[in-house]
Amino acid sequence: MSFMIEHLSVSALITIVVLVALVFEFINGFHDTANAIATSVYTRALTAGKAILLAAGMNFLGALVSTNVASTITHGLVGVELAEWVILATLIGAIIWNLLTWWRGLPSSSSHALIGSLVGATIVYKMSFEGVIWSGLLEKVIIPLITSPFLGFFVGFAIMRLIFRICARQAPGRVNGVFSKLQIVSAALVSFSHGTNDAQKTMGIITLALISGNILPGDSGVPLWVKIVCAACMAAGTSIGGWRIMKTVGGGVTKLQPPGGFAAQTAAAGVIELMSFLGAPISTTHVITSAVMGVGSAKRLSSVRWGKAKDIVTAWIVTIPVCAVLGGVCCFLIGRFF
Repeated sequence: MSFMIEHLSVSALITIVVLVALVFEFINGFHDTANAIATSVYTRALTAGKAILLAAGMNFLGALVSTNVASTITHGLVGVELAEWVILATLIGAIIWNLLTWWRGLPSSSSHALIGSLVGATIVYKMSFEGVIWSGLLEKVIIPLITSPFLGFFVGFAIMRLIFRICARQAPGRVNGVFSKLQIVSAALVSFSHGTNDAQKTMGIITLALISGNILPGDSGVPLWVKIVCAACMAAGTSIGGWRIMKTVGGGVTKLQPPGGFAAQTAAAGVIELMSFLGAPISTTHVITSAVMGVGSAKRLSSVRWGKAKDIVTAWIVTIPVCAVLGGVCCFLIGRFF
């Protein structure tokens, strides 16, 4: 077994890395996209089937639009050339965390799982902290990690308060009817924005693998075929659905009506698009969940289940360090065969 692995051709190893990356993208589809459509399903603005089809289609389109985030993953976090098997270890570490949190129904971040695993694998591979571009990690990951949920919370809070003011004298039944239709639009927007940010990470990882294998030049952008395949895998994963996480986001944090669902999704879409423009690989999970918290707080603070919120925030905080350990361990174990 060891002999066979040691003598794997570079092309075969790249193929394995690309396939595992696409598995990660598929898991990302059913792990994270549930957050984008959870509020629409919970408020009954859309049936689960229609919400999943809408999200899959908009994820596909969003994934083809921009490569800013992919460039950050490819060139902005690691300053050394990595062997293909290190990238494989990165993906395995992130997949393990995604499956664990999916099983527990915790809306953790696939983005930060991948980034944490990449950092841990790079440190173990080089046996040094110098391979990581710490300034890039701080500016593109850590600062957005802190600021984007706050933005989601306050924008969601502000939109919900505005809706309260505008609709104060309207009949509740009529308000819910109008926002049930508007929520279809907001669900499409947040699914599109999810594609522009989340699908980019796997595109970046695959491009990094192709550069490491000397298939692409070092300053190469994301090839069109990589965009299409990653978008298709995320859409396929979305079609499977993430019912465990959907339940947590849709109703586990606060009770939502169609106006609240619209406010949360619109706030999340705006923040995610802003961060995608800046090339920041943020957690769409964090933004959507914090926007839901902001909407709940606009009614009254007691309407938010802060115990559940605490569990979610804990998952946010531990994802990067835990995945750095997972990525490092996977790198150490796989490295023993090379």
